[in-house]
Amino acid sequence: MSDTSAATVSQHIPPKVRSGPMSRGLAFAVVTMMLVVFSVAASAPSPLYVVYQKEWGFTSTTLTVVFAVYVVGMLLSMLMVGGLSDHVGRRPVLFAAIVVEIAAMALFIAAGDVAVLVIARIAQGVATGAAMTTLGATLVDFNPQHAPTRAGVVNGSAPVAGIALGALGAGALVQYGPAPTKFVYELLLGVLVIAMLLVAAMPKTSGFRPGAHASLAPRLGVPTRLRVDLLALAPVLMASFALLGLYLSLGPSVAASTFGLTNHLIGGLVVSLLAAAGSVATFVLRTWPVGRVRAVSAGLLVGGTVLTLIGVAVTTVALAGVGTVIAGIGFGGASLAVFGTLARLAAPEERGELFALAYVVGYLAFSIPSVVAGFAATSAGLRPTTVVYAIVVAALSASALALHAMQSRTRRRPAQ
Repeated sequence: MSDTSAATVSQHIPPKVRSGPMSRGLAFAVVTMMLVVFSVAASAPSPLYVVYQKEWGFTSTTLTVVFAVYVVGMLLSMLMVGGLSDHVGRRPVLFAAIVVEIAAMALFIAAGDVAVLVIARIAQGVATGAAMTTLGATLVDFNPQHAPTRAGVVNGSAPVAGIALGALGAGALVQYGPAPTKFVYELLLGVLVIAMLLVAAMPKTSGFRPGAHASLAPRLGVPTRLRVDLLALAPVLMASFALLGLYLSLGPSVAASTFGLTNHLIGGLVVSLLAAAGSVATFVLRTWPVGRVRAVSAGLLVGGTVLTLIGVAVTTVALAGVGTVIAGIGFGGASLAVFGTLARLAAPEERGELFALAYVVGYLAFSIPSVVAGFAATSAGLRPTTVVYAIVVAALSASALALHAMQSRTRRRPAQ
């Protein structure tokens, strides 16, 4: 089996796009913008967690529960609503997702205690799960025929770029803008209203098809012939998502408590360094063979996480920053390698369930360790918890590197 580039997928025949007031090219740009907007909104609360803790006096355990409920809502939404747009059309699902996201922004603006914050995060998770799966399919619908890999590259890089922009932008607004716990959400609410108007002008790519109700039943499955490959991908998938979870949930708090960096812009920059490096890596490495991307990414995750760990242990900001950038490149490359490999191995009728399973594994690794870390940080302290968390991520990355080396040796044996 050839080791094709990470952005390559099997042949896709674009659906018939019905005429409308918006061209295909503009519609592709609008969908890309919406991917970024939903990702910006998802990461915007991260720099605010420190503010919420100070104002409302809750522990790191409560903080990570607030963080985790978002993932629960998103996973349930992805599993249940992921295929709905194939039956009722893209635009109705996108409309519904935007409406729920607007409601979440309104709840964030009104929030005065943890309970409202939790409800807002659940609503946001549901909206993001429905939007991201539908937007990914819509990108493929509008993908330019002269650039067959563009949708795959955008699907990989735009959400990570949005996370970087959201964390950095929210950090800047919290530090220097008015009403630190409200203004960022008011801006996002306005952008979402504009997005709703743009969705109304988008061309239709699919009409009503029977089976909408049945599509809501969550289904996960792995074809027998792909189980070994998926197991081999699991460590690097889990390591990369767990690393992102650490930075989004505890990163700004570590910057404030360990390094004394109380400026909220710096707290957002911590997340942005990781995500921005990942976004750039996704674009730069898109033409590399997936096997090479996977091996290099696992190595960078190990090296970057270890450097960051040393920086935290000896309280050296520069070392932790360099480690974060290196680990971020590994994070972006790992995502590209995992989903590029799945796209190459799976038949079209297998891809939906396989990708859903990969997202479930990834987001469980994203949320569960963060919740455990929250409990540990409350009882044992933030710094020791961060050190142990980083060691686990490095160990998972090292195991991914070892598994890739074993697979490579196995594939070479028949030719010898």
